[in-house]
Amino acid sequence: MQPTTPQDQHQMLQGFVQPWYDALSDACAAQLAVLANLIAGYAKTGYGKQHRAGAVCTTDDYRQAFPIVRYEDLKPLMRRTMAGETGVLLYEPPVGWAITRGTTRGESKFIPMTPTDLRMRVSAGRAFINYVLRAQAFHIFQGVNLNLNFPSVVGTVKAGEREVEYGYSSGIYVKHVSRGTPVRSLPEQEEIDALGGGKTLRDWERRFELAYTRCKDENVTLVGGVAPTAVSFGRYLWREHRVYPKDLWQVRLMTLGSVPGINTRYVPGLRAMYGDVKVREIYGATEGMFGQQMDERRAWVPNYDLFFFEVETKHGVIMLHEMHPGERGSMVVSTPILPRYKIGDLIVAYEAPYFRCIGRDEPMTWVRYYLDRLMRLDFGGP
Repeated sequence: MQPTTPQDQHQMLQGFVQPWYDALSDACAAQLAVLANLIAGYAKTGYGKQHRAGAVCTTDDYRQAFPIVRYEDLKPLMRRTMAGETGVLLYEPPVGWAITRGTTRGESKFIPMTPTDLRMRVSAGRAFINYVLRAQAFHIFQGVNLNLNFPSVVGTVKAGEREVEYGYSSGIYVKHVSRGTPVRSLPEQEEIDALGGGKTLRDWERRFELAYTRCKDENVTLVGGVAPTAVSFGRYLWREHRVYPKDLWQVRLMTLGSVPGINTRYVPGLRAMYGDVKVREIYGATEGMFGQQMDERRAWVPNYDLFFFEVETKHGVIMLHEMHPGERGSMVVSTPILPRYKIGDLIVAYEAPYFRCIGRDEPMTWVRYYLDRLMRLDFGGP
């Protein structure tokens, strides 16, 4: 997918992010178009037929027909899908399953992936591509992306007569983003997969040593992945090799996700270890990649062209793009896999189209968020 001329390169990159830009110019129209596409898919599934997806024409119809659900509500359907009854929830055969690093009542969540879903996951590359275009930082392509992610393949499950792979979403994102964008990742995801799916300190030390060995003589210009892992890798390098990433490479950009507060809590430590890098936050989860930082404002901007976004607020359920600055609520997403899925994240709106995820949907999250801002004297907007 490497372009042959600077003009081709710019055109390819622009095409990657233009649908995002277009959707932001008219979020309402973009969301209605997304809903129509999603409903067409849901109407082919058992779950969609049960909720009369074929009769849904408007947002109000959708809300009346489909309830807001959590993972626990869909768990029986997930089990049937994994057992081979793919049509109960999916309109395409699954090509794999993503599992969470966290737990739901002590268990990892298993989220099926389909070809349509995988194409949407490549949107994780928008943070990187958008930065390159805005900063004209094409020199980043001369280097590699330092890959510090979990394995994309941990094992297999039997789905009917088929064996289907499952792995961690962060590794899956890297594998598919690398194929869909002009950036090379090292170690290659297959090398990480070969080390296994363990989560112990020793398992991570093996991955970190692999990353150091494969990249120490490379021109690393980009780091993408999970923010706490990037911090842990920097500490590992100092502990084992007495160097920091900034001593080895001139990293230009870090695109990081998985935790709230990347721009407010993690950036100082990251810059101490990686140098004077630009950081771009990605808002995503095992269920999908929902938004990414667009500019220097410390907030993410939704992928209105890919997912349908609602929010449960104290005044009721509204569209994400209808939120007012300062308003807060619990995110509800609709994806090709999951209709009206309460993901469990609390968000706060700033001036459109900027948002922050501040943590999990728990009673003390808002209190911790505002106490943290007070302690950091962070009283401004994004």
